[in-house]
Amino acid sequence: MPFALLALAVSAFGIGTTEFVMMGLLPNVADDLGTSVPTAGYLVSAYAIGVVIGAPLLTAFGSRVPRKRMLLLLMALFVVGNLASALAPGFGWLLAGRVLAGLPHGAFFGVGAVVAARLVREGRQARAVATMFLGLTVANIIGVPAATLLGQHLGWRATFLVVTVIGLVALAALARLVPYVPVDAQQSVRRELRALRDRQVLLGLATAVFGFGGVFAVYAYLASMTTEVMGFGESSVTLVLALFGIGMTLGALAAGPLTDRALRPTLYGSLATLAVVLVAFRFTAHVQWAALVTVVILGAVGFMTTTPLQMLVMSKAKDAPTIASASNHSAFNLANAGGAWAGGAAIAAGWGWMSPTLVGAVLAVVGLAIAVTAGVLDRGGRGTGNASRMVARGEAAEVPGAVPETVAVRPPH
Repeated sequence: MPFALLALAVSAFGIGTTEFVMMGLLPNVADDLGTSVPTAGYLVSAYAIGVVIGAPLLTAFGSRVPRKRMLLLLMALFVVGNLASALAPGFGWLLAGRVLAGLPHGAFFGVGAVVAARLVREGRQARAVATMFLGLTVANIIGVPAATLLGQHLGWRATFLVVTVIGLVALAALARLVPYVPVDAQQSVRRELRALRDRQVLLGLATAVFGFGGVFAVYAYLASMTTEVMGFGESSVTLVLALFGIGMTLGALAAGPLTDRALRPTLYGSLATLAVVLVAFRFTAHVQWAALVTVVILGAVGFMTTTPLQMLVMSKAKDAPTIASASNHSAFNLANAGGAWAGGAAIAAGWGWMSPTLVGAVLAVVGLAIAVTAGVLDRGGRGTGNASRMVARGEAAEVPGAVPETVAVRPPH
């Protein structure tokens, strides 16, 4: 694996940290800015809105920009957004800073996934994309707990200043390690947007919204489940969240090679297993050791869906895989918001703290049904059995400017 993937992983680490750290800082922000915790919760939604809006728009309008330059511009915007958040004089300004920080999220992962796939030889594309996503999962093990602890002791502004520094480090790594990646001279905004009309791409995005929504129906309330159901104290919440992050990392490590071998079976298996684990969690939550094991497995099978979904939309958007890849992250953030809303609605209805597990299982089954439907409809074509073979050859990676073995057309600069 080339060192350029390290730069992408460091960038993903910073993005993952700023995305999830706000959940742990809401009480601190609310106290400091004189607002309520529910109102401060809009800061989480503000970031998601930035992702949903920014992913397709920034990717489309940057379609003619060389990939390395685009990554640098997006990371620079990420740095500005987090610095603005750290220096925000009031709640409204912080809200705007969160939207600004979220704008480059989806576009960065969309462009980064295409670049990662082009950096390696045939047979390793999915592993390369999964390596980039490792930064996102490690953020949930190290970045988010550490940043939350820092914010609790030194103030939430210190957290965003540290994330700003991480962004600057990522910016330097991208500039030094990522090679020049050309774009097709025929690329245009119209061509990028046209790719989103493909039926298989739309079904892939719908699978992400429902299937991954099953994960966040539970993850959003995992802290409350830890103290109210599992019987742990508040001091153990960080440990439980870290275990979930460890599961995410294990899932990312397994998803790469599995997706390279068999894309759709990996997607079907992960969604089906996710539904089973969510139902099982309703029962294992009452036995502490079993609950902890289930949390790790839940993180693993939940995150195993991300790599095959990413490779699927890239493979089906032959003319413009970048915007499809970026839009996939919009779908994931819709899953975050929708899953959390559905799980919260079940709790508010009086169904108990563990009711989100059944809601999540239903969402996972719906996602599986959409994925299977897409697979059946796709049987008449060449299919998507091997992700890397398609990304390296013609089905998905008639990726503009793709080079089969390596894309180091120019040396890193």
